[in-house]
Amino acid sequence: MEEGKDQTAATVNKPNQSRVLPPRLVQLLFLFLVLCFSICLFIIYMIRKTEVTTTLASSLPVLQPCVQEQQKRSLDHWIKPPTSLLHSMSDEELFWRASFVPQLKNYPFTRVPKIAFMFLTKGPLPLASLWERFFKGHEGLYSVYIHSLPSYEAKFSPGSVFYGRQIPSQVAQWGRMSMCDAERRLLANALLDISNEYFVLVSESCIPLYNFTLTYQYITNSKHSFMGAFDDPGPVGRGRYNHNMLPEVNISQWRKGSQWFEVNRNLASVIISDTTYYPKFEAFCRPACYVDEHYFPTLLTIQAPDLIANRSLTLVDWSRGGPHPATFGRSDITVEFMKKLHIQNCVYNGEPSSICYLFARKFSPGTLEPLSLVAHKFLGY
Repeated sequence: MEEGKDQTAATVNKPNQSRVLPPRLVQLLFLFLVLCFSICLFIIYMIRKTEVTTTLASSLPVLQPCVQEQQKRSLDHWIKPPTSLLHSMSDEELFWRASFVPQLKNYPFTRVPKIAFMFLTKGPLPLASLWERFFKGHEGLYSVYIHSLPSYEAKFSPGSVFYGRQIPSQVAQWGRMSMCDAERRLLANALLDISNEYFVLVSESCIPLYNFTLTYQYITNSKHSFMGAFDDPGPVGRGRYNHNMLPEVNISQWRKGSQWFEVNRNLASVIISDTTYYPKFEAFCRPACYVDEHYFPTLLTIQAPDLIANRSLTLVDWSRGGPHPATFGRSDITVEFMKKLHIQNCVYNGEPSSICYLFARKFSPGTLEPLSLVAHKFLGY
């Protein structure tokens, strides 16, 4: 009996004997591992399928240039003139964009005022080489804009001051509101360059009468802008007035003058921002009104009478009569003729002056050769 007791005790008290798991529990554990493995495979498949990794990796290069581009936008970005004059803006959009005017008078950068020379032409500029001589050596003090017929394609060499200077244009008819539209379009495009402070309208038949240095000093030192505006009681003055323009424009404010003007930046902004007088001229200026002779002189007489000199800087000859000034031909270009262009009397900044006109028209294409010969001696360039 003692022997039997000892054997039973030995069997019960074996501490290191391993226990065998029940078969049911083993099956559940196996199924759990299979499920976990399947889930892992599914996640890997979905990551590859949706290309999450690729999207996240590629998002950084896309975002980085945007941040870098914003960091590069210093003040120079906003004051730099457009690299190309071509754009798709409508006139309404263009005038709105050009109407932005800085509210602070002092510029936070060194600003050299430029003169914008705006050429209103049907097509070619036959006297272009003369203007090239005039501009030579004065880069940074001027800019050039050309409004021609939309169908005209200029073929200036890359080194020309006229190369790439055509603006988006529309057909302009002499004596119609479309002519004023073309001039406003030139002003608006030139206003996009914040360095342009003065704006001179010339045609393809105009020539400069003095060198660039004198011209620049004369314009930039003037206390007034130059717009011819006078009250003509005759049939070609008040006789063209339409009483339907009341109350915005009364007959005592009606003015006549040359369309060839020079204005500063403030007056240019007044012209392209006008929404009060423009509709009246467009609707009620009679067919024989020659609106380009009245709209700008009347507008500035009403809006800024003390800021205009009431005379033009462009000399023309009306002595031959007719609706157009005389056209000068090759035979007109003589020493006596050129001297005569410089003998004038007027008032400049309240003082008598012998320099009254800086430009002259109308010169035919045939005058280019004789003008080139006398340009250095009599015109100073």
